[in-house]
Amino acid sequence: MKEKPSKPIIKDPWENLKEFTNARIALGSTGNAIPLKEVLQFKFAYAHSKDAIATELDVVMLKTKIQSWDYPVWEVKSQVSDRSEYLKRPDLGRKLDAESEVLLKRNTGTFDIIFVLADGLSAGAVNRNALPLLQLLLPQLDGYSIGFVTATMARVALGDDIGSALNAKFVALLIGERPGLSSPESMGIYTTFAPKLGLTDERRNCISNIHSNGLSHQQAASLVGYLIRQSFAKKISGVDIKINLKELLED
Repeated sequence: MKEKPSKPIIKDPWENLKEFTNARIALGSTGNAIPLKEVLQFKFAYAHSKDAIATELDVVMLKTKIQSWDYPVWEVKSQVSDRSEYLKRPDLGRKLDAESEVLLKRNTGTFDIIFVLADGLSAGAVNRNALPLLQLLLPQLDGYSIGFVTATMARVALGDDIGSALNAKFVALLIGERPGLSSPESMGIYTTFAPKLGLTDERRNCISNIHSNGLSHQQAASLVGYLIRQSFAKKISGVDIKINLKELLED
């Protein structure tokens, strides 16, 4: 029995646009189907995104490096007990567990800035991107008292609980974002002035898509530095801060 000849792959008219994006565009077709190569690449990307959710924050590596910079660092976790519960109960990921709360409240000092390195939905993103970004950012922050916290099973609002417990004026939470099919290791940064329990999202500023094919470490560090200066000057954060691109570029 003779094999049926394979149908030719018909290129999409937008084929030339693929060089400008990692988005899944201009896949082409073979008959009424997507080419096998594209199907396999989709399955491969999907597997990477699922794996990203299960990655763990490399707390030892992060703490060791931060301590070598001579900053204090605490290790905490949320009220979530395991990864399955983390996905089902985002509310528990927004609050410190009892042991972590006691640990932070033992600190009797105050901080201008607390950086929280949190796993989120892609801990690998923080493992890969946090330290290179911080090495560019910290030299911009002379004069500020700074501390660090590593947080596991964490959601964005956990930064408010951490900042409140440490009497911090400002919190910057670096967290793994929801993995996409073209960016399984994307990190976001959420900044909040005067953090406290119960704040809603309009009180936070967000810098997103920090990864090798997205926002660079240098660009993100410049944005965080700008937001820190604006927040301390105006005593606010969130939607009340307007980013002046001309001013940012001059910095």
